[in-house]
Amino acid sequence: MQNKKIKVFIIAGEVSGDVLGARIMREMPDAEFVGIGGENMIAAGLGSLFPMSDLSVMGVIEVLAHARTLTRRINQTVDAIIAARPSVVLTIDSPGFARSVIKKLRHMPAGRKLIADGLRFHHVVAPQVWAWRAGRAKKYARTFDKLYAFFDFEVPYFTKYGLDTVAVGHPISDVVFGRHGARGGNSTEKIITLVPGSRMSEVKRLMPVFRDVAQQLIANGYAGYRFIIPTVETTADYVRRQTEKWSVKPELVPSDQRYDVYEKTYIAIVASGTVSAELAMLHIPTIVIYKMNPITTWLVRMVIRVKWVSLVNILLGRGVYPEFLGPAATTENVLDAVQQLTIPSVREKMISQLKMADDMWRRPDGAPAALIAESVRRVGGGQVKV
Repeated sequence: MQNKKIKVFIIAGEVSGDVLGARIMREMPDAEFVGIGGENMIAAGLGSLFPMSDLSVMGVIEVLAHARTLTRRINQTVDAIIAARPSVVLTIDSPGFARSVIKKLRHMPAGRKLIADGLRFHHVVAPQVWAWRAGRAKKYARTFDKLYAFFDFEVPYFTKYGLDTVAVGHPISDVVFGRHGARGGNSTEKIITLVPGSRMSEVKRLMPVFRDVAQQLIANGYAGYRFIIPTVETTADYVRRQTEKWSVKPELVPSDQRYDVYEKTYIAIVASGTVSAELAMLHIPTIVIYKMNPITTWLVRMVIRVKWVSLVNILLGRGVYPEFLGPAATTENVLDAVQQLTIPSVREKMISQLKMADDMWRRPDGAPAALIAESVRRVGGGQVKV
């Protein structure tokens, strides 16, 4: 019998997961990684099975439209896991795709044999059952062997059903709180940063709003303002083609330069998602917007159980960041919010509230990527026998 370093099949379905996946990989130089990821995980040494963008789909109608592609990718992923024979399948966000892959593995003879031989399923990012239906945690307890949540308040939802769950802190806090740049949202540069998201469906819906906001601001006397859009690999070409048609030309910068941009940002207007957490940690005055397919919007309204979608609003239990979702995501509403955020007293109040959340983002016992890596490494004692 020969000892071999641990093999991890890692899957990330969107940009934020790709960034965290790369950090986890760098924390485990002793491991062999195969799987699916984006530019960050590829730079860390992963040969992605297929483009990560194939998994960046959100919304009922959008998923149905891409059902054939997703089914093909599920089958391809299952076959790759069986061929790779890893010790751990580590999925990052995209819980729907992760559950579909694991469910199929559990129903295949080859998959059942891998599980009997010790294959374990670990998942990063607790599904937001507290926002939808708490009882849904039960199905995740049946799917995963271990769950890495970001916040303490999420843990009991899953441990209630016997799922080994640990809070590791928000991974973005490692980068944001470790930077030596300015924090506090007190930039004197009149930069408005626009972040349309990382999924093509959301970008297509939000870019017209961003265009109209930029053009009307300039027309209404904000002539000294500049607009910057950080772009991600999945949508950069589309954003570039669209902004070429704008009368107000924003500056486009790659995503890896976004923190330099954020630290100079006067006001940010962003898609709901991870970016709002980044900006909250940096204390940047921000407006959150989101548009979905009308049917998806209706379904969400029927089942959602929280007042807010932005993490900082949820953590603090108040509407620190203004949110305009669905039909409320109009040019007029955003322009009114921008005007409010040019008032010094309004800015100062928002920044003061953002600072109250600082200790909620981090854990004292280590960085998230390091905590996850150490837990994964313990599967099989850090080595796999073959």
